Amino acid sequence: MVADSQASHVVHLAALQIPFCRANPSLGSQVNVVGTVNMFEAVRHSEGQVKGFCFASSAAAYGPDTFYPEKPVPEETSLKPNTLYGVYKQANENTGRVYWQDWQVSSVCLRPHTIYGVARDQGMTSDLAKAVLAAVAKRPFHIKFSGPVCLQYTDDAALMFIGAARSGYEGVIVCNMRNDVVEVAEYVEILKTVVPDARITYEETNVIPFPADVSDANLRSILSSVPYTPLKEAFGQMIPQYEDLLSKGLVNLDQLEA
Repeated sequence: MVADSQASHVVHLAALQIPFCRANPSLGSQVNVVGTVNMFEAVRHSEGQVKGFCFASSAAAYGPDTFYPEKPVPEETSLKPNTLYGVYKQANENTGRVYWQDWQVSSVCLRPHTIYGVARDQGMTSDLAKAVLAAVAKRPFHIKFSGPVCLQYTDDAALMFIGAARSGYEGVIVCNMRNDVVEVAEYVEILKTVVPDARITYEETNVIPFPADVSDANLRSILSSVPYTPLKEAFGQMIPQYEDLLSKGLVNLDQLEA
């Protein structure tokens, strides 16, 4: 595919998330680990055609927040993932290191934390995007976690990955993604200022286990500026998009029951 398309840059996002890796570890490893190795192989054998390669890790590679007293948590801190998904992502980060060491294949690895936006509908942290959909659809919705989250709006995340792939970086680097760091309670309150009749609640006793207060120093070192859309502005973009999709019957509201 890389050869046939004559792709000059590659952004690799494909993965099975935490619940799916737990449900089927073998498939999770095939998609998340072997799939990433296959992408590295495609880039390595492109004979210089691919000028930039960026792929996704995850904040889940860190492990429990209690292991990281230094805040913001730097990119180079030891990883102690406690999910198979996090273990697979750590493996991919090390794959990038070895491909640079052995074959000088450059790569930029980005660690998202909680990406929210239209069409974010899978994985535990997708509840924040689903909450906006529920508010627009006038449905009640219960977010299954609480505590601090590190938010990246979908549009911003896309620009970060594209920018990283096009950055011309030579070597291997792992970069946290940051932008907004807020409590889930604050997220809900801001949403209710935009949609006053929203019926959104959250699980107060279930805090996301990996750290939210992370440094994005490495990303800032390779991008001239980090794309950022303030939370309220992002809601202002999402709401009419969801309204349009709902009016056309293009959103399955069964996802709100998952």
